[in-house]
Amino acid sequence: MQRIGMAGLVAAAALTAGPAASGAGQAVGQATGPKGYVVAQLTVHDPAKFGQYAPQVPAILAKYGGHYIVRGGGITPVEGEAPSGRVVIIEFPSVEAARAFNASPDYLAIAPLRHASAEGPVFIVEGVPPK
Repeated sequence: MQRIGMAGLVAAAALTAGPAASGAGQAVGQATGPKGYVVAQLTVHDPAKFGQYAPQVPAILAKYGGHYIVRGGGITPVEGEAPSGRVVIIEFPSVEAARAFNASPDYLAIAPLRHASAEGPVFIVEGVPPK
């Protein structure tokens, strides 16, 4: 099995999403700069608890203009080994909106469910500037 670097996943997400991929930019702060992405590579070890967490996330994302662009779909290794578990990429109108989501009381209230049910890196990256 080959391994794909997270940097490659992030680059692919930023390039495929592009600046006009979402109308969400109008929902939070009328963002005109680069989009923000939350990227996670998760290994779920308690599916029942994760099942309590996952359905609550989309409504919170929407408050910050966020939406899933990758949510645990199939992975095709191109260079190196594919990551194990699930890869999630969430697009926001800006890095600031992604940070606001991550620090929001709504998300912080459910984050312990994710921490107790899955592990792996989660980080925010800035997309390419709009043309």
